[in-house]
Amino acid sequence: MMINSITVLGAGTMGHGIAHAAIAGGFETRLYDVAEPALDKARAIVEAIVARGVELGKVPAFEATRIIGRLQTTSSLETALGETDFVIEAAPERIDLKIQLFAEVERLAPARAVLATNTSALSITEMAGSLKSPRRVAGMHFFNPVHKMKLVEIVQALESAPETIEAIAEVSKRMGKETVLVRESPGFITSRVNATIGNEAFYMLQEGVASARDIDKALKLGLNHPMGPFELVDLVGLDTRLSVLEYLHRSLGEKYRPCPLLAQYVKAGRLGKKVGWGVYEY
Repeated sequence: MMINSITVLGAGTMGHGIAHAAIAGGFETRLYDVAEPALDKARAIVEAIVARGVELGKVPAFEATRIIGRLQTTSSLETALGETDFVIEAAPERIDLKIQLFAEVERLAPARAVLATNTSALSITEMAGSLKSPRRVAGMHFFNPVHKMKLVEIVQALESAPETIEAIAEVSKRMGKETVLVRESPGFITSRVNATIGNEAFYMLQEGVASARDIDKALKLGLNHPMGPFELVDLVGLDTRLSVLEYLHRSLGEKYRPCPLLAQYVKAGRLGKKVGWGVYEY
């Protein structure tokens, strides 16, 4: 299947990052969100990433204009999905919201379009099972910040067709990403491990074992992690991490029970960098 156009659903942190990867990979790209301010912010961030690439000598100046020219933003779902070859859903981590959005995708997008979800933990089989054509659905899990992180987890749901997996692998390659193939399981590879580390870090903070900065420093210098667990959760979003842990707790048992301190931070609105305050203040 020849893929020329990509639609990204959701202009949040992951959505605009995926849209940048798509236009940098040569795809005509539509970025959809219900909120016009989110689209304006997303475009500004994408343009800043491209401009930074020019400053660093990674992107020729003449090419930058062409790259930005591939991005169209829209608050119309019909416009976003019409005649697209490939859809990447990047909505918030709520299964009901994603299933509702997929129903609209099935109604409005061409029957040939591949449907990928950027969920970090939720059941892709459940999403696909709500559609008439579950074979064209699989997971395409990106990492934040998308323009710096090389990995994409390709997640094979129960009925994902081989050609769906192949299409996602080809798109990932054109975006400059490395891939791993994962049979669907709660949390896949990375979310399951990261959630465990991050949750244990919160338990240590709650127990007064060490400060957040010292826990981060220990994992960076002692275990060679590029970011500490609290730096990472502030980047990802504490609400997102809590949602993943709650799902893993329901699916895999007690060892994934969210730390009460994490839940308390979320209730207090300390959601991370996106609001200026999480474990740290920004």
